[in-house]
Amino acid sequence: MAGMDATIVNTALPAITSDLHGLQYMGWIVATFLLGMAVATPLWSKMGEHQGNKRAYITATVLFVAGAIFQGLALNISWFIIARTVMGIGAGGMNTIPFIVYAEIYQNLRKRAAVLGISSACFGTASIIGPLLGGWIVDTLSWHWVFYVNVPIALLAITLVAIFYQSPRRQAVGKPVDYLGAGLLVTSLVMILVAVQLVGSAADWLVALLFVGGLLLLAWMVQVDRRAVDPIIPSRLFKNRELVLDFLLFVIIWGSFIAFVTYIPMWAQGLLGLSALLGGMTQIPGAVTNFIGSELVPLLQDRWGKYWLVTCGAVTIFIAFGGILLGGRTAPFWLLLLMGAFEGFGVGLVFNILQISVQTDAELRDVPIATSLGYLLRILSQTLMAAVYGVILNQELFRGVRQSHGDITLRMLNKLSNAETANQLPAALVPSMRQILYGGYRNIVIAALALIVAALLIVFPLALRSHPEKTH
Repeated sequence: MAGMDATIVNTALPAITSDLHGLQYMGWIVATFLLGMAVATPLWSKMGEHQGNKRAYITATVLFVAGAIFQGLALNISWFIIARTVMGIGAGGMNTIPFIVYAEIYQNLRKRAAVLGISSACFGTASIIGPLLGGWIVDTLSWHWVFYVNVPIALLAITLVAIFYQSPRRQAVGKPVDYLGAGLLVTSLVMILVAVQLVGSAADWLVALLFVGGLLLLAWMVQVDRRAVDPIIPSRLFKNRELVLDFLLFVIIWGSFIAFVTYIPMWAQGLLGLSALLGGMTQIPGAVTNFIGSELVPLLQDRWGKYWLVTCGAVTIFIAFGGILLGGRTAPFWLLLLMGAFEGFGVGLVFNILQISVQTDAELRDVPIATSLGYLLRILSQTLMAAVYGVILNQELFRGVRQSHGDITLRMLNKLSNAETANQLPAALVPSMRQILYGGYRNIVIAALALIVAALLIVFPLALRSHPEKTH
């Protein structure tokens, strides 16, 4: 379901934003889903410790599919965004609990890496099916059905887990729940993320107030957790230098990665005039090479070491974004496919090795919370950057509309992003409208490329000083 949603929804986004008149809310559509995942992730890991991973997973999956159903029923963009937030909250547990379970079952790191590769294969297979199925559904039925396909899969998943999975002994039985710390964490993250999303569309004083308020609540949470018996996020995690580096690399690279999977399908549809099916196919090469990159990690981790593998992954992602920029507004479809293959390979390498490193660099007692915190930070990075990319796109759209002196409207740009409705637009204005869209997408790619450069500046010197035989 996670792999399907990651690609099937991106394929349907042009149709959704066109039908619900929500292109200017693109940042919110992406960010609220990620926001729900971000704020809920550490809470799901704590629920697993207190009530068992089985109950946590089933509860999360129920929320995920409930959000999916209500998205399919959405009559306006506000309804859709609220339902997508609920779906994101469920996804936070549905996606992170399995990785905690892998660490419990597979103590041998080579076997765990292989299992992560199998997990990537499952995700990748669903990611291949997603754009094909999503494109077919959008082109032949309607975008509403891309959400309803989750229902039978969710019922099957819940049934299998309920029957066959047995949770081990709960780690936090008898310990008081840190409700104050949890409340402060959720409230602070929501305030900070909403502040970022409002940049450029709300008063500066409101943005500053939300941001500063969120930081103050986060600082309060740190003080509360220092005294808590079972803190939501133990401060000792941030005293571990290797673990902090793992988290930092996850944050930077995943903040870049979200730009590719969100906007390249829209690039294909809005700029090249392709169908939703072909737009979704831009994600297929990356899904295949993601699995290849992930499967190479067990073979290479002892010889190359963590930092060289991350360097190699970051370089291939750099090539992906750089190739898109060099291709320009008229970049051919085959180039989008090729660059997608580079992007997927790099992400597969980086994810597998950093996921293992997070679990091995943390103390044994901290493996569940370190796993969920790594996921939280990735999702938080994607949420923040999705908001930033949304602001970048909106600024370019608004600027283009102003410069057209009334010839081009935001509603027309909404239609351009959907290949079916683009045919209704005045042919003489389409090149100018595509230039406006290209300006927004190009600036997003440049911002994502800058993040990859930052990651390389951090990891390459570490790779030069590392000794592979001493790595995990």
